[in-house]
Amino acid sequence: MKKHVYALIMAGGLGKQLWPVSRKKMPKQFVDLFDEGTMIAKTVHRIRGTVNDDNIFIITSEQGRKLISASLGSFRPDNIIVEPSSRNTAPCIALATAHIKKRDPDAVTIVLPSDHFVHDDKAFIHILEAGIEIASAKEGLVTIGIKADRPETEYGYIQVDEKLSIPMAFSAGCEYMLFRAKAFAEKPDLNTAMEFLESHDFYWNSGVFIWHIDAISREFERSMPDLYKDLLTIYDSLGTENEHKVIEDVYSWIHPISIDYGIMEKADPVFVLTGEFGWTDLGSWDEVMKVAGRRSSPPDEKQDDLLVQIDCENVFVKKPAGKVVCTIGISDVIIVETDNALLICKKGHSQSVSDVVDILRRDGLEKYL
Repeated sequence: MKKHVYALIMAGGLGKQLWPVSRKKMPKQFVDLFDEGTMIAKTVHRIRGTVNDDNIFIITSEQGRKLISASLGSFRPDNIIVEPSSRNTAPCIALATAHIKKRDPDAVTIVLPSDHFVHDDKAFIHILEAGIEIASAKEGLVTIGIKADRPETEYGYIQVDEKLSIPMAFSAGCEYMLFRAKAFAEKPDLNTAMEFLESHDFYWNSGVFIWHIDAISREFERSMPDLYKDLLTIYDSLGTENEHKVIEDVYSWIHPISIDYGIMEKADPVFVLTGEFGWTDLGSWDEVMKVAGRRSSPPDEKQDDLLVQIDCENVFVKKPAGKVVCTIGISDVIIVETDNALLICKKGHSQSVSDVVDILRRDGLEKYL
């Protein structure tokens, strides 16, 4: 079975919310936020063992392709898929599906964002393996839901319905549950998020999917027939001298649309696996601050002697090595410094960082992006 298991890592985003560390020339997935490796390198490392190295694909931009060798060393060049331009996740996954189906018409694909944090890799792999077992039956699509512990307005949600039995091989001693999906919800306002939390049948949408290549192809054909035709056109061109031109042409007319809106909200059945493995979408500095707080070094470990804080509480600092930073009498503040930019942000307001990026672009200050 393992020879038919593939991983698709989506690594084409720009990461505007993590400016000024995330830049056009170095998007967040290629950045080392916690001094332990880049996010994309950690994502690849996490799934090795479950997925053979030869079956791990990364889909990214042309700029991303150039950065992968620096971040991942000997990653197989043939397994890097380049999108001519960003068209959101449905076209991205359709293009990758064509490539993987060409390689293996019996593939089971795990789709992973490149920029998520997972605290317990072992628990995460356990739930992936259960999902692979379910997806292999070709009956539906599988996604992973995260138990909500707060009324989060920056995540999408999945409402679950009927509880199902987990495959026997994965049921003993595990804390995972399997449901049928009832509905998908976009990022809610605070009142709606509170209602979701109180209902106990809404889970955060992790953006991790598992499916047999036949099942996702069937859903593209049913729910997005035009994109499905483009997928077939690309499939036929792969390995020919026209491959590059065909993909460029297709991307010149397809419209951006997410896989959630284009496929998942309409697919049936969709299975939701839920479990605890310390998941966070590192989509903003607030999320990075939360993870950093949970990962603080024990008191007996050497601290950064170039960071001095007096009478401060809940202050997160990300700075270049060798630079001293002192904070006095402040609380709930995020400070991020690079060689040519400084961000100072009140905790809870980092979603507005993308507005800063838009203003800098509007004002012609592209060199800072």
